[in-house]
Amino acid sequence: MKSKIKSNYGSWASEISPQKIVEGGLIFSEIRTNDSNIYFLEGRPSESGRYVIVKQNSDGTTEDIFTQNYNSRNAVHEYGGGSYAVGKQNLYFSNWEDQKIYSVNGKNISPITEEPDNPRALRYADLTLSNDEKWLFCVRETHFENKEAKNELVAVSTEKKSTIILASGRDFYSSPRQNPNNNEICWLEWDHPNMPWDGTELFIGNFESKSNLEKKHIDGSKNISIIQPEWSSSGELIYISDESGWWNLSKYSKGKNSTILSEESDHGGPSWQFGFSTYFIKDDFIYLRGKSKKSNKGLIRKINFSGEIIEEIKVKHTSIGYISNINNNVVYIGSSPNSNSEIATLDLIEKDLNILKESNPVTFDLEDISIAEEISFPTTYNEKAYAYFYKPQNKNYEGLAEEKPPLIVISHGGPTSATNDALSLSIQYWTSRGFAVVDVNYRGSTGYGRAFRDSLKGNWGVYDTDDCIAAADFLSENGLVDSSRVAIKGGSAGGYTTINALTFHDRFAVGATYYGIADLSVFIDDTHKFESRYLDTLIGKYPEEKQKYYDRSAINFTDQLSCPMIIFQGTEDKIVPPSQAEIMAKGLRDKKIPFSLIMYEGEQHGFRQSKNIISSLESELYFYSKVLGFKTFEELEKLPGVGHKSASVIMSQGFGHPAFPVDTHIHRLAQRWGLTNGKNVTQTEKDLKKIFPMNSWNKLHLQIIFYGREYCEARKCFGLECKICKTCFPDRKKPVQTKKP
Repeated sequence: MKSKIKSNYGSWASEISPQKIVEGGLIFSEIRTNDSNIYFLEGRPSESGRYVIVKQNSDGTTEDIFTQNYNSRNAVHEYGGGSYAVGKQNLYFSNWEDQKIYSVNGKNISPITEEPDNPRALRYADLTLSNDEKWLFCVRETHFENKEAKNELVAVSTEKKSTIILASGRDFYSSPRQNPNNNEICWLEWDHPNMPWDGTELFIGNFESKSNLEKKHIDGSKNISIIQPEWSSSGELIYISDESGWWNLSKYSKGKNSTILSEESDHGGPSWQFGFSTYFIKDDFIYLRGKSKKSNKGLIRKINFSGEIIEEIKVKHTSIGYISNINNNVVYIGSSPNSNSEIATLDLIEKDLNILKESNPVTFDLEDISIAEEISFPTTYNEKAYAYFYKPQNKNYEGLAEEKPPLIVISHGGPTSATNDALSLSIQYWTSRGFAVVDVNYRGSTGYGRAFRDSLKGNWGVYDTDDCIAAADFLSENGLVDSSRVAIKGGSAGGYTTINALTFHDRFAVGATYYGIADLSVFIDDTHKFESRYLDTLIGKYPEEKQKYYDRSAINFTDQLSCPMIIFQGTEDKIVPPSQAEIMAKGLRDKKIPFSLIMYEGEQHGFRQSKNIISSLESELYFYSKVLGFKTFEELEKLPGVGHKSASVIMSQGFGHPAFPVDTHIHRLAQRWGLTNGKNVTQTEKDLKKIFPMNSWNKLHLQIIFYGREYCEARKCFGLECKICKTCFPDRKKPVQTKKP
């Protein structure tokens, strides 16, 4: 046996590079089937995060449904979902660029919804075909200038450009589904301030190709969450309800509601996106995803309408979603502790499991994978929280005997979401370098019942932060990590938790926030409809409880900050606007605390472009490394996987080292302004350093970025419109064609 190299934790060389994380990096979602084919959405970071509908043919071959001109993604609720529907002959999808619905028949692609007065003002989600395929039932979201968006349940004709409004007047709608035996359709409704996991109402109505359905209330209320309604072939309405305190299977049949399966287990999850499924119905049996409590295996459970479990089939995937069926096969997206997301089919007769496609095949040694250990730990108010703990793991390295590993605490987004034990290369990136990682399911996370989920109400910014600190303390007290070298990171709601933990507590040495909230009051005035009243329950009513918002906004207490922070933000984020990151950066700058603010042009809420995913991982590692004692620029760049640009950003912004970081944004502008010949970013950096004095570099590169973002935009100026371009090149007539690096 080869002896391992003894080396400091956090400094191990790893095969799991940022490039490897994104080189496959496909994002699977939304499985659909017809009689002969399987369809799924494939998000491609290499194509700027474009979502492509892929068809899996019966012979095993795959093909893209459309060309690069299209992107099957909608912006309803900003999170989208339910972006396409498959019929016997035609396929229909919502296109990202214009938000119109398109019909696909072979190579013929044409819009079936009208062009709105304002671009992208009409958005469609949760697309479902009627039995005769003459109509698409869907949620339509209409956007106005300086006015809240309007949500409605509509039917869109597949034969002509016409739309019928089926239901309106409520704040939100979802899940339109038609009874296969008649004209009945079901759907869900709810109002502010509820989110769909707080309370929804299930209705049915008779569709007769006319507006304003007469509706009948079936189940649900302000305090009962109903999700995933589906019809059986015999006309029973199956759905999931949390009335028992857990999301369990229920049914409506012959005018009565009843519970099918009552377990202390959540069989559904929060509806952040449309179209997610955890079960399907076939031949009057329910096929429900699950997880074995006796072994670390996933389950496909066959259940009759009386709740009797007929069969349980074990599969390797512990995380299963978007479950569907074709013929005698279950089709789903699954992952496990040692495999990335996969499109899988399970033969219900032979019990054979077949992998159709892997998102990012594991090409490195499985000995480098750290397997998650599920833990629970005590937290404030004599309660407990949960997490998945990952020890450092690398087949070539072991830590020094006198040293314990540094710890990274991860706070998930949502906050009503949850993490699981499925393989995450973004976590393995850290563990294979000698970091320990704890991925926390703090109070408020789903998967632990309604009471645990509701415990965050009124306590966001407190309980989540407490639980992250408690996780770090628990691991430190048990001798598993170095108590003095603890970082915290998170995105979106997890970014808010991170910012609060670094501001109101002194437990952490460093932190990284991805598109996190710094000022709650600004978030109220500057966010989208879906979450615009979310804080009413998480914090309190506004403005009646305005003081709570002030007290839990870190930006008001930057004088308490005492440790370095790196901030990542997309410039086109509509959920957490860039102003949040800029506000926090100003607070850190005023306090003279080392920090770095990295803005990614064109990114939204969550990064989809390969180059930016790579950059953020590299930058985060470099920032941590510098805080932990790397002294020079050269040492920083010698780290495994280091990139010059990322190191430049950290050294210039965080620690004042003179540098001129050049990204594609600055590279493009420098060409437009005649400052470089535009061969590559390396040459552009050299040219700019020659032109401008060293003492201006750190400030100037930011000034160029901000000017370009506001005035010399990528898709508007082209060297002809902004003040600099017109002043410096008054005789320029043609757009500047910039060279890509």
